[in-house]
Parts: sequence; C-alpha cells; structure tokens
Amino acid sequence: MSLQAMRDAPQKSRILIADDSAVIRAALRRLLQSEPDLEVVAAIQNGQLAISKAAECKPDIVILDIEMPVMDGLAALPKILAASPESKVIMFSSLTEKGASVTMQALSLGAVECIVKPSSNESVDPGSPFQQRIVNLIRNLTKKKDKARTASAPSDTSFTLRKAADVYVGKPRIIGIGSSTGGPQALFEVLKNLKGIHIPIMITQHMPATFTTMLAQHIIEHTGITTLEAEDGMRVDPGKIYVARGGQHMIVDKDTQGAFIKLDDGPPEHFCKPSVEPMFRSLLEHFGNRLTGVILTGMGDDGVDEAKKLAEQNCPLIAQDEATSVVWGMPGAVARAGLCSEILPLQEIGPHIRKSVLG
Repeated sequence: MSLQAMRDAPQKSRILIADDSAVIRAALRRLLQSEPDLEVVAAIQNGQLAISKAAECKPDIVILDIEMPVMDGLAALPKILAASPESKVIMFSSLTEKGASVTMQALSLGAVECIVKPSSNESVDPGSPFQQRIVNLIRNLTKKKDKARTASAPSDTSFTLRKAADVYVGKPRIIGIGSSTGGPQALFEVLKNLKGIHIPIMITQHMPATFTTMLAQHIIEHTGITTLEAEDGMRVDPGKIYVARGGQHMIVDKDTQGAFIKLDDGPPEHFCKPSVEPMFRSLLEHFGNRLTGVILTGMGDDGVDEAKKLAEQNCPLIAQDEATSVVWGMPGAVARAGLCSEILPLQEIGPHIRKSVLG
C-alpha cells in the first residue's frame, strides 16, 4: 500500500480495556477485534495501569471497570481524563444499586456512558446483542473524530430554524426533556439553572432501571431541586422534576385534580424504553403549545416523530448543538428536520428556559 493510500485509509478507533477479570478482558478483546474499524491497544487489570496506558496510548475509548484492585475505576477516572483528555470513557458496570450509584458518580465526573455487564448466561461472542450494543456505542462516540479526519466527508450539520411566527411565545406550563448518551452531565448542566421555576419538568433519559433511581438522586445533589423517579399514579406538581423509570415509558394524563403520571409497558419506540416519543405525545395532548420540548445529546433519533407534531402546534423545541453534544444523534435529527425553534450550546439551554418561564 502506498503512503498516500495509508493516509487515506479510515483510521481505526483505538480502545483501552481496564477490567480485573482476565475472562472479561479476553472476551471484550475478542469481540471488539472482530470489527475491522476497531483496535484494542491494551487490556489491563487495574486503574493505576489504566492511567499510565492512557497517557502512553491516547486511546479514543476507555472501557473502565468500577471495582478493581490497586485503584478502582472511580478513582482512576479523573486521572485518565487528565492523562488523555480526548479519550471518552465508558463505565463497565454491574446492574446493582451499588454499581448504579458509583456509575452515576462517574458520569458526573466525566464518563460519557455506561455499559451494563452481561449476565452469566448472556453471550458476548461476535454477533451477539451485547456486541452490537457496545460496538454501536463506540462507533457513535468516535463518529465526530472520523469526520474531522476526512476533509471530503459530507457535512450533516446543515439545518434551518423554524420561523419566529411559528413558535408560541407565551410562558410554558411544563418542560419535557429527552436525552441519552452523555445525558446525565448535560442534564446536570441544564437543570442547575432551573431551581425556583414553578412548573414541572419531565425527563426521559435512556437508562436501565436502578440507574434511573440513582439519576434522580444525583439530580437532587447537583441542583437542589426535588426530583422523583416516576411512579404510576404520581401527581405532577409545579417546581418538581420527574425522571422516567428505566424499562417503562412515562406518560402524563389529567383528571379533575390535575396532571398525574402513568407508566406504560408497551413496546419500545425507536428501540428505546423508556422513549421520548410517548412522553412528548402525552404532554402535547394535555398542554398543547404551552409545552417546551428539549432534546439533549444522545444516539439515534428518539423524539423526532413527536417533535414534528410539536412544531405543527407551535411548541418551542430546543436542541443541543453539535459542538457540545457527546453524540449529535437525537438533537441532530430534530435539527436537520427543521423542527427546532432554537439550537443552543449546552451552557445556554438552562438560562434560555429560565428566561422563558420567568420572563
């Protein structure tokens, strides 16, 4: 191969694995190396080694176990990011309350996503659903890097905003937020600006059960706002935040006493459960153009179908911009469809919402 051909060839995403289990390290290496665009640069057994390897290899992705000898994943995380600032860290977590709690701490410290460890009877072989999940995540996290390396790559950032005349300018009565990959950090940033606004905030974040319980607790810690994981029949009160429960859609209904939550066990939408679509659908039905929709960082295009209906009813719809998104999938989908009233950097979304509510 010529030097020019080598330069033009797509560069592989470079991955560092840190897990104290030799079996897990071998299994992850095998399933990742089976993909032509992925390369495992090192697989090591503790957090201290992960720091030194990250400094040496500058990997694109670090898959970081939580519980390891010498130094655990939570202690190693900030040092890994200091040693290799461009690396994106995926926490490798067990589906336990302790694992979820520590993972939420890691996400608030700079990790971008978590992958739940497969159960003992779940296959991790090439072609398995687990491999598809982790490979798809890695490819989405490294997509922006690959575009930057290819000067001729077509731009997917072109978009138009809705006309001001097509956006309701009165004060909203409820906020609906959808997020996925990179969502916890984005939510903390947005919500810290919203303490004291006297309307409810509904959140659908793509996460498993247990993790959404911990997300609600961490939102309280970061914002001081009363935050609850959704329960069936729970009343929706002004000034509170409600987080969709992992594994169930969150919808809002109304009776003579006001709004309340219904949990729905219907099929996934856009491969997601909970999905943003049922939340937006129910909020639009009961609040009309007094709903403000927000789409933050995340993979896929969950929310785009109901976002079209929000636009038809003149609801404000805010999307996080590409530069500040970990993955510009969900916000990019509504932006490219021309459904947004605003496309804003993450740091401007909270103040913008606050101003719209308080005037």
